[in-house]
Amino acid sequence: MATNTTTQTQDAKPPFPPFQGETFPSQIFWLVLCFVALYVLLSRVALPRLGGAIAARNAKIEGDLEAANRLRNESEAAQATYEKSLADARAKAQAVASETQAKAASEAEAQRKQLEDGLKAKLDAAEKQIASTKTAAMSNVRGIAVDTAGLIVERLTGKAPAKPSVERAVDAALH
Repeated sequence: MATNTTTQTQDAKPPFPPFQGETFPSQIFWLVLCFVALYVLLSRVALPRLGGAIAARNAKIEGDLEAANRLRNESEAAQATYEKSLADARAKAQAVASETQAKAASEAEAQRKQLEDGLKAKLDAAEKQIASTKTAAMSNVRGIAVDTAGLIVERLTGKAPAKPSVERAVDAALH
């Protein structure tokens, strides 16, 4: 059995170093030393830089928010101005359209009146010309009727009638 115990001690592994009791005080010392060195390094170098970056980022975000609010207010004001000018332009266009329509209607009415007056003048002139032509034609008709009636009577009777009697007969027939 002696051989059995020697193989067990040779096969046994030493315990994990942090769990060895004889190295515990030196491990605590180095742990505290490393922790203090790391704390000093972080508190003096890394944390001020990180804090400055965070403060700069917060300041930039605040500035961006203020600029966004200012730009939003400006755009709302610009939109209100645009809508007002658009409404003014529509009102002005409506007024111009109404004015143009009224002007065109008055011009058309004046032109119609002028055409009516011109047509009336031409109609009056044509009626006068027709009346004078009718009068002239009627005076010629009387003469033609007197001559024709005289020729007809002469042809039928063989003898020419007296001109005054033919004129009286034609006048009686025409009236």
